[in-house]
Amino acid sequence: MKAINHMKVEFQSKSANEGFARSTAAAFAAQLDPTLDELGDIKTAVSEAVTNAIVHAYPDTIGKITLKARLYPDHSMELTVRDWGRGIDNIDKAREPLYTTGGEERSGMGFTIMESFTDKLKVKSTPGRGTTVTMRRRFSTRAGQA
Repeated sequence: MKAINHMKVEFQSKSANEGFARSTAAAFAAQLDPTLDELGDIKTAVSEAVTNAIVHAYPDTIGKITLKARLYPDHSMELTVRDWGRGIDNIDKAREPLYTTGGEERSGMGFTIMESFTDKLKVKSTPGRGTTVTMRRRFSTRAGQA
């Protein structure tokens, strides 16, 4: 299915940019007229993906993160968060609830949260080369929408 609109932003892996990414994704999603709950879900999923990149991909340095979004005619949105950091050695292990490599202050729930707030989650990673997280969410249609 061909996207009806798309965008891409690039930013540094600084914690201050997590809010920027959340707001950007929500503003772009607004074209599909989502409910406030649906917008909140998108913001939470993006926040988790970007925070993972900041904390785990670039623990000791500042690197590059991209956020891409595509809107589709079926009232869905695809979000991709990519980094070029450390990568993930074992994706299956990393996706387990409560598993973390980020120390005691991290909950280890990032992928679980992303999965629960989206319809589909795909994680690709190569150690030493980075990680790409792709999430898909379909929004409800309201009266008068095509």
